[in-house]
Order: sequence, then C-alpha cells, then structure tokens
Amino acid sequence: MYSTSHSTILLNTLLQILKNSVINIKMYTVGGLFSGIGGIELGFEKAGFKILWSNENDENCNKTYKQNFNHKLYSESIIGINFKQVKPVDLLVGGFPCQAFSVAGYRKGFKDERGNLFFQICRAIEELKTKPKALMLENVKNLTGHDKGKTARVIVNSLRELGYSVFWKVFNTSVHTEIPQNRERTFIICFKDEADWEFSNKNTCSRKFNDQLPLPKSKKKKSFRELLENREVEDKFYYKQDAYMYKDLKKEIKSKDTVYQWRRVYVRKNKSNECPTLTANMGTGGHNVPLILDNLGIRKLTPRECLNFQGFPKSFKFPETVGQSQRYKQAGNAVTVDLITKIAKVIKNSMC
Repeated sequence: MYSTSHSTILLNTLLQILKNSVINIKMYTVGGLFSGIGGIELGFEKAGFKILWSNENDENCNKTYKQNFNHKLYSESIIGINFKQVKPVDLLVGGFPCQAFSVAGYRKGFKDERGNLFFQICRAIEELKTKPKALMLENVKNLTGHDKGKTARVIVNSLRELGYSVFWKVFNTSVHTEIPQNRERTFIICFKDEADWEFSNKNTCSRKFNDQLPLPKSKKKKSFRELLENREVEDKFYYKQDAYMYKDLKKEIKSKDTVYQWRRVYVRKNKSNECPTLTANMGTGGHNVPLILDNLGIRKLTPRECLNFQGFPKSFKFPETVGQSQRYKQAGNAVTVDLITKIAKVIKNSMC
C-alpha cells in the first residue's frame, strides 16, 4: 500500500509528465500566402500543424482550394489585405510568385511587380499583431543566382532586418522523397528574433533546425508507373497521327519504362526513369509535357497523375468547373506535398 505522501508524489509526477506531454504536442498555427491549390498547407497539416487561414488571388485556384479545404481563404490580392485585422499565426508560409525570378522568364526581379510581391510578405510580418515564430517560403531553384546573387541578398537582408535567421536551401523531390520527380526548389526557412543565432550560446530554434540538416535522403523510390492511373485513360490524352510532332514521337518513344518529354523540336528521354519537372504550361501544348508509352499508344500524363507526382492524396479533387488547361497549370505550379511534410516536421521539431 502506498502512503498518502507516496500517493501525492506519484500524482504530482504523473501531472508533470502530462504537462510536459501537452507542451510537446502543441499544435502550431499556420497562415498561407500565395497558396495556389494548397500544397504547402496540406504538407503542414500532415505534419501536425493547424491551418488558420490562406490567401490566393487566382480565381481558378480558389475553386480548387475551396473544394478541398474548410479554413478561411482570403480570395483577393495580398496587396489589399490589412494584416492588422488577420489572426496572428505561429508560422507564415508561402510560395511567392516565381516568374520574376526564373531564368525562364524575363529576369526583371524586384523591378517586376510580381517580384515586388515579396515585400508584401514583409508587410504581412510587420502588420500581424505578433510576428510569426517561423517562416517557410518556397521559390524556384534559380532564385539563388538571379541577377548575380543580388536578388537573394535583398531577400536575406530584408528578413534579417525583421529579426529572422535565414536558412536558404535547395531540396529535390526525387532526392528527399519516394516520388520520382526531378523537382528542385529553393526553400527559405526563418526563425524569429534569431538573426544572430550563430553567435549565441543558447539552444535556439535555429540551432535545433541546423542540427537536423542536411535533410535526410529518401531510402526508397517509387516506380513512376506506381503513380499512373489504374483505370482506362480518356482518348483525348493520346497523340494521334494528325499531331504535328507525331512522327518524331513515334520514332523516339519506344520504352514503357521511362518518361519522355517533348522539347519543342525533339524528344528527350529521361534516363533515370523519373518524371521531369512538372510545369504550368503542360496543358497548353507547351514544350515540357511529360509523355509515356502504354499499351494503347503515346500519351501525356493526366492532370490527376500530375497531382500524384506532386504527392496529393486521392481525396484531393479538381472541381468540375475547372478546365483541363487550368488543372495542368495548377498541378505544375504546385509543390510536392511529401517534401513539404518532411520539411515541416523538421521545423516542428525545432520550435522553441
């Protein structure tokens, strides 16, 4: 039999364990900017975060977003949002527009109004009642070298002036997840009030995050065929003899074991048996359309298959009111959910 004193000690011990457990399972809140169809939010949800709100200006993206999420969506330009009236969050995330920074674009950088939207993120941070504890921003790989590195310096300096540490990393879907898509993206991860964390002896969030780098590589890799639809694909996705490039496709596409790509005037074979980087112009007859050979002929990936290659679950649906070209655009502009989840878990383990 336990004495009263022993029982009290045991009870207090159990209460302390419970208290520590509650602290450790704190559900951090997230706000999303430039959300697209919500790939970043979905990845953070899978990592145990709670999404409070998101923002997206594209009408068609908003249709898809509302089909799949129930939290608050600000369906307007970020420029018009008064963040003083928006609920503060623990993390602010977003894939800010990359056209202005891509080597495939016009290299206008911050002179382009789309590039200037980065500074709207800074405004949001300053206007929220409390600054987010952490940030995670996503952009194209080539953001690093744009304008001889000047763009990156402006972004880093802007975030550091707001008091944040800045981790600038390029991660690849095919390296860090089981999904066979060669998709390299720049990720900028920041922690509040830790701009000079390297010079501190404290066990900061930044130090915890840094200790978990480099991001582990995936030990397994799915076959690209595992991500194809297990049902009959509509005839409209197949190339017929009346297609202007059909002779070239017929001549070059011989294997069912890899993914090909039409590059304006020639066919490129993916030698690593992976899907090339999905792009926004896949539904417009663009030059980056991933192609495969099956028993019925040569066809392009369907929009649903493109979502598969981005890690979206089967439960994620396109509304019937969103057309095929928009579906390809949305999938091509999205992030890989599995990669976001992996990064989000590291951030979660680093929160102070």
